Formats: sequence, C-alpha cells, structure tokens
Amino acid sequence: MIIPPDLQPVSAWNVGLILLAIYLAYKVGRSFLKRPNATPLAGPPRPSWIFGISRAAGGQLNTAALYEDWAAQYGSVYRVPTALGSTTVILMDPKAVSHFYTHETYTYVQTKLSRVAIENLFGRGLLWAEGESHKRQRKAISPAFSNIAIRRMTSIFYDSVYKLKTHWDNQLASADSAMIDVQKWMNHVSLDSIGIAGFSHDFGSLEGKYSAVADVFDRMGHIKPSPITAAAIFFGNVFPFLWRIPTPMRRLQMKLNRCMEEIAVVLLENTRREMKGMGEKDHEDKSIIGLLIKAEDTESSLRMSQEEIMAQMKVLILAGYETTSISLTWALIELCRHPEKQVRLREELKEQFPTSDPTWEQLTNGSGLHYLDAVVHEILRLHPPLALTQRMAAKDDVVPLSEPLRLPNGELTDHVAIAAGQYVTVPITAINVSTSFWGPDARDFRPERWLDEAGLPKKAQEVQGHRHLLTFVDGPRMCLGRGFALAEFKAVLGVLIKNYTFELPKGPETEIGFVRGVLPRPQVAGEQGACVPMRVRKVDA
Repeated sequence: MIIPPDLQPVSAWNVGLILLAIYLAYKVGRSFLKRPNATPLAGPPRPSWIFGISRAAGGQLNTAALYEDWAAQYGSVYRVPTALGSTTVILMDPKAVSHFYTHETYTYVQTKLSRVAIENLFGRGLLWAEGESHKRQRKAISPAFSNIAIRRMTSIFYDSVYKLKTHWDNQLASADSAMIDVQKWMNHVSLDSIGIAGFSHDFGSLEGKYSAVADVFDRMGHIKPSPITAAAIFFGNVFPFLWRIPTPMRRLQMKLNRCMEEIAVVLLENTRREMKGMGEKDHEDKSIIGLLIKAEDTESSLRMSQEEIMAQMKVLILAGYETTSISLTWALIELCRHPEKQVRLREELKEQFPTSDPTWEQLTNGSGLHYLDAVVHEILRLHPPLALTQRMAAKDDVVPLSEPLRLPNGELTDHVAIAAGQYVTVPITAINVSTSFWGPDARDFRPERWLDEAGLPKKAQEVQGHRHLLTFVDGPRMCLGRGFALAEFKAVLGVLIKNYTFELPKGPETEIGFVRGVLPRPQVAGEQGACVPMRVRKVDA
C-alpha cells in the first residue's frame, strides 16, 4: 500500500474520538430503528443530548416531587430524556407497575451498569441473576427466610439492642441526658444482628471491637463522588467499564469484598465440618446461610456454587446493615419531628408490655402493637432505602394501564408498547408519597393512616407490593428478607422508644440532609458524614 507523503499522523486521542463518534452514531441509529415498535409518549424536552434532563433538573432527577410533577403534566406513563440520546420510560400507573414487576428477570432485566456494579460489589448471586438462574437461586434461599427461621432469630435482635441499652445506660448514669450519634449505634445494632443471624459471625461492633466491614461502610459515607464516579452514573449504561475504574469508592468496594470473603471462607469451612460431624459439641449453626448450605443436596438441581453462596452473604450484609440501620435512623428522626407521636408510641409499648418484650408472633400479628406497626410502615412508605427500580426491556412488550392515557397526538390508549432495549423506570419513592395515590397528606408523617388499612385511598390500594408499598418491590424480585427486616425493625425500635426519649439538636425543625454511602443516608445539616446526633434521656420508670 502506498501512503501519501502529505498524510498527517493521527493521535490516539483522535482515533478514540472517531471510534466514539461511530459507536454513538450506531447507538442513535438503533434507537431510531426501534421507535416504530414503541408507543409515542409525551415527556419533558431534552435540554442536552449528552446529559439528558438530569443537569437541567439541577440534580433532582431522583426526587419524588419531580416525577409527580411530570406525571401531572404528561400522564401516568411518560418518557424522560437521559444521557447520550437515550430515554427511560417512567411508569406511575399501578397496573403498569404490577405488570413490570411480574415480568422481571425475563422481560425486564438489569441494565448494563447495574450488572457490572452488582457483580463488582456482590458477585453473581441472586441480585445479579436473571431468568432460570434467578429462579433456581431464589428457590434455594427461600427456606432460610421462613417464619420458623425468623422466629428463631428474634432473640438475636433483642440481644443486640440490649447491648446498646447497656452502653447508653452507663453513659446516662451520671447525667440527665447525652448527645448521641444514633445513626452510628443503629449501624452497630444492624451489623451485629445480621452477622450472627445471617452467618454466625459476631462482628462485636456493639462491644467496641474493630470491624473492617463497619469501617468500610463508615468511610463510604464520608467520600465525595469523584468525576469518574459521576461519569459512571451518567454514562454507565453505554460505557459500563467506567464502573471498574479504581476510584476511591471503588477501592473501598474492593476492600469490602475482601473482608466479606474472609468471613465467608471461615463460615463455609465451619459449616462443612459440622455437616461431617466434626463441629463443636452442642453447637448447631442455624444462621440463614448455614441453613442454606446444610439444606443442599449435592445432586440437587438447586445446589448453589461457592461463588453464589459468597454472593448471597454479601447481599445479606448490605441488606441487613445498610437498609435496616437507615430505616431505624429515619424512624427516630420522624418521631423527633413529631414528639406527640413518639409519646403515643411509648404509651402503647409500656401499656402492652410493661415488663417484657413482645415475641415474634406478637410483633408480627399485632397483639395490641398497632401503632408500632403503623409507625414502621409509615417510615417504609416515606423513606424507602431504594428510590427507584430501573431495568431494560429484553424484548418487545405491551404494558396494560389501569386508566386511559392520552398520547401526544390526542388519542387515548389503554396500553403502552415497549420496544426491546428500552430503559424502564419505576420511581418507588415518588409512588409511595404521591398525592394522586395517597391523598393530600401523602408527604406527611402520619402513622394513623395505617390503623384502618381499609380506609387507605382506593388508588393506593391498587399498588400490589407489601401493604400497598413498593419499598420491598414486587414480583420475582420482591425482597426475600422482608419478614426478617420487619421483625428486627419493630423489636429494636420498640426497646428504644420504651426506654428513652429522643430530641434533635435544634428541635423538631432541625434540618436533615443526605450523604451518599452505598445507599443515601440521612444527616443532620452541618455535621460531617452520615451523623445524626440526638439528645437522649432515660424514660422515668
């Protein structure tokens, strides 16, 4: 081949830009080819081809109010521009949401970004799996979350919260009150509980022992997202490799992985020794993962690989530590914001169980603790740990609607066609606090709404999730550990409110912000990291 003498060399940077332009043109072309299969939907205009609507919205893309405003303007199903010319279809129709969750893992699957992020943090376990693999793993894990198993674990929750009580009582022995970072202590309670109940490992954080896992979670709440992390969030579905770049947050995730794997290896070895009759005498591992391993038959089609078991352990730590501690912290915040409701809950607890604690059956079935149940579910409604579910359509689908939707051309439709490759989002928080679902006081903390569940607004009752909430999602991916989470939430909160009073530093009007760790956490404005100090006093006997 003859190379012309006047040809200028091309830099690697220019080559990269050319390849990027070709790739983006290919993606845009494909998106246009898909459009004939999809229902044309209204939605906000695209202010930026690169960033979509997120920059113009001032970082509000995940806020409930924004989604609800768009639903009022464009209908219960609408299309939102996202990064690099893509779009996501937002579902806020109850029948459409139910259809979406029912068809998860087959029709609606994890996005490229989600799969990379989940695999990096947890491995190829239940959260990562799709289709038949997900079905097999879920069926194998389900017995470990039976009512019998959770009933046996309730004493663990009480052991943890009473260790906390001992520390606080010692601190209050010589003072009328103390300023305590309650979120830190909710972290300790949740971590120690999930360690023992989940896989027979005592982190000892309530006794002051150093825990590498707790340290990593804490440091995640103090790291500010780097530009690369922001780029991964914006453009990760197109360039999922961005999530693998070793940013400070990614390094912490890798450390968390190593810490959890060290614990997992010990647990697996101990469980195998026990199954061979070589374990400690009079000791039987009844943890969630221990039960799972022992229940397996090597010839069974449900048998899980060591990689899958390790992945389930990591999910247990995240779910048991992050979500529970966040929910408990929000419960204390809302009860400080509404002291009269804190008093009402305390009166119920002291009246029903003046000298004892409720059993699992009593926590689960009511037994006079109706207001405790109402407070717990109101917190789950207002403050779900996960704000949304986003998936990608693996194939063309037709989504039914509960009410006719007016399209941009003026026509009415009772269904929406979704094309393969389309991103679809269910904004969990937005639906949980939507005034169109829950009435004019939807954003208010009002546990009383749960005392007569039949009196909930009709549209709220159309939501198919647990107690008409999407906090635990729905369908094949509905949270397996919801019974575990509810029992721990009620047990811990009940002991705390019965024995202590709580006040925010500046009273009910104290400003509460957010910091991002693995999941967003509350923070008292002005504090460093995920810190929620409260004035704590002992309740008079």
